[in-house]
Amino acid sequence: MKKTVDVAVPIGPVHPCWKEPIRIKCATKGEQVLSAEVELGYMKKGIERIMRGRPWQEVMFLAERVCGICSVVHNMVFIETMEAISGIEPAERAAFLRVIVNELDRMQSHLIANFSYCYTIEHETLAMYLLNEREHVMDLIERITGNRVNTAYMIPGGVRYDLRPEDAAAVQETLDLLEANITRYMGIFEDGPMIALRSRGVGVLTKEDALRAHAVGPTARASGISTDLRSQHPTYRKLGFEPVVRTECDNYARIMVRFGELFQSIGLIRKALAMMPEGPVRSGGICKGGETRYSGEAPRGELTYVVKADRYGRVEEIAIQTPSIMNIDACAHYMLKGALSIADVTATFISSDPCVACTER
Repeated sequence: MKKTVDVAVPIGPVHPCWKEPIRIKCATKGEQVLSAEVELGYMKKGIERIMRGRPWQEVMFLAERVCGICSVVHNMVFIETMEAISGIEPAERAAFLRVIVNELDRMQSHLIANFSYCYTIEHETLAMYLLNEREHVMDLIERITGNRVNTAYMIPGGVRYDLRPEDAAAVQETLDLLEANITRYMGIFEDGPMIALRSRGVGVLTKEDALRAHAVGPTARASGISTDLRSQHPTYRKLGFEPVVRTECDNYARIMVRFGELFQSIGLIRKALAMMPEGPVRSGGICKGGETRYSGEAPRGELTYVVKADRYGRVEEIAIQTPSIMNIDACAHYMLKGALSIADVTATFISSDPCVACTER
């Protein structure tokens, strides 16, 4: 029997609130959203096919071009996959430097995610405040790695550059500034009555639905699921990592989890700077042949690389599973279903921090 709706409302693929092109097709009855479907295919790059047959030295650069917003973790997970295949242990100092740069990358990603949400609900003042703080983080990434976006900082056995004392001091100083400013901005978000109207009780994803949809990252942790792969990483365990979890299950909770993780990242970077031993930043080692599956925690959730390499370190087969595909599915089939207003669709979708570049690759 054909389903009858009042009107089908397409949102996208080009929309002022989208960072990347994607289309959401909503079936509505009056203002209420009955169901939603996401249409992908506007940013397909075929990057996995381009990687095949190339040496790891080239694939390393391609991996971080899967996504410009979380390029560091793609570099890190691919390199740690090759280390797992080849039996290479990174230098101890380099392991802490990887955490520092990875957490800075997480901070800039969360800041642009929360900026996008505030912009979508038309709190442009708070949005621009957050975007300005992101620039301070990007400056630190550039200072440590030499580049703002595509850094290629991690290499098998370590990292490219050591951290100079003056750079460590600049990191500490900037973290103090960020902590003070983000505390203020989080207070604005927590206490704003207009923000509450657009965020609390909107886009609800219950714990059961999050498990059913296999949601990951802050989207899952905002629904009471305490999964975070950093808990299993040896360097993060040394730093006493504990995931940030909330139970409100709505748009508000997802943004607040990211605010909480901003402060968590600041704390992890400070601990890493304090605990980081002296010594070399490269342990050496040659990439060998083999096949393995390896996962790491990206800003949006679990990122997995499945790599098969020949004895020369050439990548024969590679498959990448990015977190956004699960979160986009959770948004379309659970958060948006039954939404009371079509006006909440864009804000709810943005609250899940979708990355279309990662999803389509």
